[in-house]
Amino acid sequence: MFIQTEATPNPSTLKFLPGREVLPEGSTLHMTNAAEGAQSPLAEKLFSIEGVAGVFFGSDFITITKSQAEWQHLKPAVLGAIMEHYLSDAPILREHAVTNGAMGEEFFDEADEETVETIKDLLDTRVRPAVAADGGDITFRGFREGVVYLDMKGACSGCPSSTATLRNGIQNLLRHFVPEVQEVRAA
Repeated sequence: MFIQTEATPNPSTLKFLPGREVLPEGSTLHMTNAAEGAQSPLAEKLFSIEGVAGVFFGSDFITITKSQAEWQHLKPAVLGAIMEHYLSDAPILREHAVTNGAMGEEFFDEADEETVETIKDLLDTRVRPAVAADGGDITFRGFREGVVYLDMKGACSGCPSSTATLRNGIQNLLRHFVPEVQEVRAA
């Protein structure tokens, strides 16, 4: 098994590509500590490595966020844990795992339902694929008084360029197609 790695815009994260499905297309899971990692045998192994501060599963990649450790020491242990997991044929998720919606319920006024559907469609077709290429995900959280609230996950969470991505990229895109949008904020 050959696992590729890619740098991300966030220097604290590294993207691992096992060459196999991680989660079904469109599903993601962001875990920020060992307790959340209990949803997955693989995440448990990864969180047991000293220096792993976050684990994000995409459809065909795993993004690891490090704490103070150096990648030169952390990367071999992460590669070993991923390889060992895939060779064991154990499931990625336990039965009680919750993907995509783990951050809570969406919020918006029923009168804005059509606007919200347009926002979600733009996010799913234009934003999420580009962000996944960088090892992260951005999902809709809510819409209130012209403000769109988004969850930043994986490499996007804590990324130095995430504010610029929200303001210059996503906000401009949504404003162009959805006049009701005035601002975009991280939830």
